[in-house]
Amino acid sequence: MAEIHKPVMGFWRTWGLSIGMMVGSGVFLLPTVLAPYGKYGLYSWLLTGGGTVAMALSLSFMARRVTTSGGPYAYTRAGFGDFAGFLMAWGYWISTWVSTAAVTVAFIGYLGIFLPVLKSSPNLSLGVGLALIWGLILLNSRSVKGSSILQLATSLAKYLPLLFLALFGLANMEGANFASMAQPTGTISGIAAASALAMWAFMGFEVATIPAGEVKDPARTIPRATIAAVLAVAVLYFSVTIAAFGLLPSDVLMVSTAPLAEAAAALVGPAGATIVALVALIALSSGINANIFAGGQLATAAATDRLFPERFAMLNRGGIPVYSFVISGTLASIAFALNFVGGLISAFEFLILLGTITALIPVALSCAVAWLFSLRDGEVSRAIHWRDSLIAITGFSYALWTVAGSGRDSVYWGFMLLLAGIPLYVWLKARKPA
Repeated sequence: MAEIHKPVMGFWRTWGLSIGMMVGSGVFLLPTVLAPYGKYGLYSWLLTGGGTVAMALSLSFMARRVTTSGGPYAYTRAGFGDFAGFLMAWGYWISTWVSTAAVTVAFIGYLGIFLPVLKSSPNLSLGVGLALIWGLILLNSRSVKGSSILQLATSLAKYLPLLFLALFGLANMEGANFASMAQPTGTISGIAAASALAMWAFMGFEVATIPAGEVKDPARTIPRATIAAVLAVAVLYFSVTIAAFGLLPSDVLMVSTAPLAEAAAALVGPAGATIVALVALIALSSGINANIFAGGQLATAAATDRLFPERFAMLNRGGIPVYSFVISGTLASIAFALNFVGGLISAFEFLILLGTITALIPVALSCAVAWLFSLRDGEVSRAIHWRDSLIAITGFSYALWTVAGSGRDSVYWGFMLLLAGIPLYVWLKARKPA
């Protein structure tokens, strides 16, 4: 007889899950990526932060109304039916195991700073990466409590040092570095391009909505944790970017492959770069764990609704979807292994971009559903009704703008990726009793 399953994730562990997904490799590279945009790169954080808050508020609106696991998938299904729900589950699930592989590659790169042999031994790098993936799968398969505690611990272990670096850096900036900032032309186009890049670093804020079945009082906890995480990360990103711009000359920042490490070295010497590398390892392992957890939980939620193969809904005695974690982990391992086949590296990088698109589209549809629900909800005051509708419209519009800013090829192949899941839906629909 199966044990009675009790939710174990409170506010802080749910908050840690969102932080773990958002604060990953992006924060360590985006100061360099945004440097060519000069002041527009700083403005982009404000715009992107505002757009992300609107999307997070829309998801929070839905989290109070749909308390089942699945997050954006569950919200899309509640508003637009099984087919739309399946497409969103399919796309988001793919994005989680592709992201798991990608972040593992980045982890191995940073680990090579301390273990140089990894740079010259692809087989050893492959073995270490697979060991990390499957070690975290084992942890997630044994205990949601253990996984969520690790997630919170690693989230704090990376957030606090980065915040300290940002604050210390802000106090030691040099005005001459701001004077040397790039001066791009085209205000609107410059901010738009920079914002599309900055949005990548915020992706993952929606993950706290996915394991609703594991969260205590999800209707209250998930909205609070999601908004708190987005605000915390927005403050961190903006502060880190300003500090990097103020600590490094523009010509140095634009060509740096490790801007935060160089900024830390400018503050405290060579030891600073080592500290940043350690924080990066913590950040990346936290992101891997969050993607593994989210992917397994999402596939299980879809299978419970009979929109994924039934085996994904199988739980062990502790209520853990081990099969779902194993399948997602196997696909992530294959994607990670492909990185070591020279001819497939560019294809692998392209999958990462597709993963980002397919993660953002479910968020956009969730905002649309929030708008739909706000129009249908007759139990709230007129002022609240218009407030919720305006927030949902803003979130949807920003998501749509960001998807469009990703480029024609990405949108095209993202659409093709969603269509590729339709044969599975047809097969599942044909097997489902009338």
